[in-house]
Amino acid sequence: MEEKFIPLSVPNIKGNEIKYVTEALEAEWVSTGGAMINRFEQDIAEYVHAGGAAACQSGTAGIHMALRYLGVGAGDAVIVPALTFIAAVNPVRYEGAEPVFMDCDDSLCMDPVKLAEFFSAECEKKPDGAVYHTRTSKKIKAIVVVHIFGNMADMESITDIAAEYGVPLVEDATEALGTCYTEGRYKGRFAGTIGNIGVYSFNGNKIITTGGGGMVVSNDREALERIRYFSTQAKDDAANFIHNDIGYNYRMTNIQAAMGVAQLERLEEFIGIKKRNYLRYKAGLEGINGVELLGFRPDIRTNYWFYSVYLQNKTSKERQALIDGLAQRGIQSRPIWGLIPDQKPYAGSIEYRLEVCRKYYERVVNIPCSSNLSEADVDRVLGALKELLG
Repeated sequence: MEEKFIPLSVPNIKGNEIKYVTEALEAEWVSTGGAMINRFEQDIAEYVHAGGAAACQSGTAGIHMALRYLGVGAGDAVIVPALTFIAAVNPVRYEGAEPVFMDCDDSLCMDPVKLAEFFSAECEKKPDGAVYHTRTSKKIKAIVVVHIFGNMADMESITDIAAEYGVPLVEDATEALGTCYTEGRYKGRFAGTIGNIGVYSFNGNKIITTGGGGMVVSNDREALERIRYFSTQAKDDAANFIHNDIGYNYRMTNIQAAMGVAQLERLEEFIGIKKRNYLRYKAGLEGINGVELLGFRPDIRTNYWFYSVYLQNKTSKERQALIDGLAQRGIQSRPIWGLIPDQKPYAGSIEYRLEVCRKYYERVVNIPCSSNLSEADVDRVLGALKELLG
């Protein structure tokens, strides 16, 4: 009998999704208006203890509108990670600005030491209070920090740097809904609620999903109102079709929100399952020389979104051989993202001492991590890994 295929990360839809979507359908609110959107916004804001939330079509749309609200435009620069999914960076270009690529540390998140060095060595604060990149004369208009794979960046250090130079901070928490600090200055604070604006994603592979969709959170009510305005085609007078600004069709639908309400009800359950499976993987990999399951910061409660196997002494060719070997055994895995400054659209962009990210790019493989993954599934993946790497 052929063994079942084990996917990398797929939705877990076994709660009230059908019930709530049916309610939305029966109410005939299926587009970008309806009670479920308001409810989902309120539920997310309450869960992460944010001042408010604005639902949108994707995490990418949320980042785009956050940068738009912060005034990012042509001639500006935005500091971004080199190691992340490209959706965190493309919105910089949507607004005509240029990215500055920053290295990661061993958390896979932005390195605050190099961030501070970059500001000190390559930037200048002018009399107008703005900070400029000396070589290109571009104004540093924002920092986008990404919480990678459910881990958390060193937000104490990064917020201190942002405050020192007066640069707004956007948190891409698209992979980190539910992750929060358990110690330190930000104890009890969730990923996405520490910077000026935070963004979540509900793509199909995220810890909770609406199929597509995103959410912007902030304690800045003006920011949220403006982002809602942008997301609904910038309607100043809806009845007479008056638009005083450029807007977007970025609002979440009521159907998507209905799914989100149901998914959020099970988020803590999902985190518990993912923690159990993470620990099972970790224990199972401990006996394989030169292989480890990457950990998370000790001062956080992570959501355990993605599991990263680090191949300490392997080449990229050997990494690909492992991925191919797992695929032959009916197990989906993937390499980490190609570094964004190496992508054709970003050739020649500003980058600062990219070293650690290249090491992880060569040697990380993500393995199945769905919240509906059984212990038997985990053991089968472990068996294949031991066979291929032992």
